[in-house]
Amino acid sequence: MTTPSPGLVVRGVPAGARLSDYKLVAFDMDSTLINIECIDEIAAEAGRKDEVAAITEAAMRGEIADYKDSLRRRVALLAGLPEAALQKVYAERLQLNPGVETFVAACQAAGMKTLLVSGGFTFFSERIRQRLRLDFARANTLGIAHGRLTGTLFDRPWGDIVDGAEKRRVLLEVCELMGIESSQAIAVGDGANDLPMMAAAGLSIAYHPKPAVAAQAMIAIHSGGLDRALEVLGR
Repeated sequence: MTTPSPGLVVRGVPAGARLSDYKLVAFDMDSTLINIECIDEIAAEAGRKDEVAAITEAAMRGEIADYKDSLRRRVALLAGLPEAALQKVYAERLQLNPGVETFVAACQAAGMKTLLVSGGFTFFSERIRQRLRLDFARANTLGIAHGRLTGTLFDRPWGDIVDGAEKRRVLLEVCELMGIESSQAIAVGDGANDLPMMAAAGLSIAYHPKPAVAAQAMIAIHSGGLDRALEVLGR
C-alpha cells in the first residue's frame, strides 16, 4: 500500500496504469458523482430526514444485510409526498462532487464508455446521465400516482431493485455487450452496495468512502475531488 499524497491511498494498481488501458467506467451516483443521498433529501421534504438517513447510513456502512428491504422501508416513508419535491431536491440541493466533470471528461477522452448504476432513482440518474453525457444508466424508479409518491418502487421489465448484486450484474452485462473482459472496467463508488461491482472490475476507486469500502478499494480518495484519481492513472 502506498500513499502518493495526503488523503489518497493506493494499493495493487499496476505500475504505469493509464485510463486508456480500460474500456468502461461504472459510477455509483449518490455521494459519488453527486453530493447528496437523494432519498435522504426527499425525506427532508416530508420531515423524515433523520429517520431515513439513519437507515441509509447503516446500509452504506454495510450494517444492513438486506439492501432491498432497507430501500423499500425508506421509500415507504415517502408516501404521499408531492412529485414536485423531486424537482425541488434536484434544483436546490444536488450538486456534482468536486472533480467529477474533470474525471469523467478524462475517461471519455481516453475512449472509455461510461455507465451510471445507482441504487437511487431514475428521476435523478437520467438528469445526471444527460448532464455528464454518460453512455448508459440504470437505477430504480419511484412509484407515482396522481402527482404524489406512492411509497413504492415501480417494477422494471429488466429485473429487481438495483442493489449490490444488481450493480455487479449490470457491470458484467455491459462488459459482455461491449465484448470486453471485466478486468478492462473501472468501478467507482463509496458505499457497501458498491463493493460487488468494485470487486468484479479490474480497477476500483472509492470516493470519500465508508470504512469497509476504503479497506478494499485499489484507489481510495479521502480528501479532494474525484479527479485525484488522475494523480495515479495516466491519460
